[in-house]
Amino acid sequence: MNSLEPARTDTAAPVPTTPVHTTPVHRDSTFGALGVAPALLRALDEVGHTVPTPIQVSAIPAAIAGRDLLGCAQTGTGKTAAFALPILQRLQLPPAAAKPGPAAPRRIRALILSPTRELAAQIGDTFARYGKFTGLRHAVIYGGVGFGTQISALRRGVDVLVATPGRLADLINQREVNLDRVEVLVLDEADRMLDQGFLPEVRRLLRLIPRERQTLFFSATMPRELEPLADEILKKDPVRVAVAPVASTPDRVDQSVYLVAQEDKRGLLEHLMADASVTRAIVFTRTKHGADRVVKQLTAANLSAAAIHGNKSQNARERALGAFRGGKLRILVATDVAARGIDIGGVTHVLNYDMPVDAESYVHRIGRTARAGAGGAAISFCSPDERGRLTSVERLIKRRVAIVGDHPYARAGQRPSAPALAPTPPKGRAAAPAPERARSSEPARPSAGARFSSRTRRG
Repeated sequence: MNSLEPARTDTAAPVPTTPVHTTPVHRDSTFGALGVAPALLRALDEVGHTVPTPIQVSAIPAAIAGRDLLGCAQTGTGKTAAFALPILQRLQLPPAAAKPGPAAPRRIRALILSPTRELAAQIGDTFARYGKFTGLRHAVIYGGVGFGTQISALRRGVDVLVATPGRLADLINQREVNLDRVEVLVLDEADRMLDQGFLPEVRRLLRLIPRERQTLFFSATMPRELEPLADEILKKDPVRVAVAPVASTPDRVDQSVYLVAQEDKRGLLEHLMADASVTRAIVFTRTKHGADRVVKQLTAANLSAAAIHGNKSQNARERALGAFRGGKLRILVATDVAARGIDIGGVTHVLNYDMPVDAESYVHRIGRTARAGAGGAAISFCSPDERGRLTSVERLIKRRVAIVGDHPYARAGQRPSAPALAPTPPKGRAAAPAPERARSSEPARPSAGARFSSRTRRG
């Protein structure tokens, strides 16, 4: 195996922009100092969000100034507020084309596109919290549910529309959505929105939106093959802000990998779930059928679990998420539909039952833990035919993932590296990072220590 390149501090898509230097976040940093309006400051104070995160410090002033922007930061760092606050501030002002006289019907002035229903719902919640004192209206539309409630909300008039592309296209075809007054377009999880799955829909939508608009991209990863598209769409004095290496993983996530035969993954999962430190876990599988099968196996082992994926109804997905969020469900089994947009506090562990096909998905998956400064653990199961995927992940994140070799399903000849489980460090003390593997060109790489337990210190 070739040695990995050293980690770089700035590897986002090089959109031809005027750079904005990242502003250090000092203890006395405030949203007021970033230019956020009083009505929004009042809402921020009410929800206890008083200190801006690095991505918010870097992105909010540029977005308030009306510039196009590509914002890259790790998951769980507050990207949604980084675009929601500038949008709400802008929309408090009347539209540029508004004329004196009776108020005209509300028209959609900001459009936020999301790749998943869950992420769309969470973005809507953010606008509801921060826009509480603005008098602005928002609506969230996505598939998997009936049209009636969504159409009623649109007909009452909205200022901000959060949508998944498929349902938005359906409502445009039904003449229930008009985008000719959109002033701000946001692509959240921009890398996903610009890939071949969503790109045709996005291109059609761009033709319906005024050319004179502000466009904001936010994501944790931005593959280089998508750079030309970013160059094409970001036009208005564009700026790029990046507060951490793109595709980097949170420092507070202990990452490790278990080399295991495919047929032994079930037993290994049950073995790890027997540890009391795993209080709230998300298990990722490659396929929908695989997710259902894992839930069935866990349930048979008297472990509480439920699955969410594209074949589940929206009501079933919401019930499972509600039970997981409320602590009634210990394990959520999901496909990559949940790799983006699931913002649930207290997730102690993420387990990759199957290695992701796309290395970028690894970054998004493990970002479900260690959110908002908390600690967490990310465990991957890697069968022999998945070793190439592990290599791709390591190249992307520019670090080795430590192998845990001392477990009941380790095959003969695999070098043990560390105990499978380690105690949770005392409160207030960060655990030592797992040592990286020594670099080697041999196919069977030497292993090093790793930790399975979660760090629970809150930052």
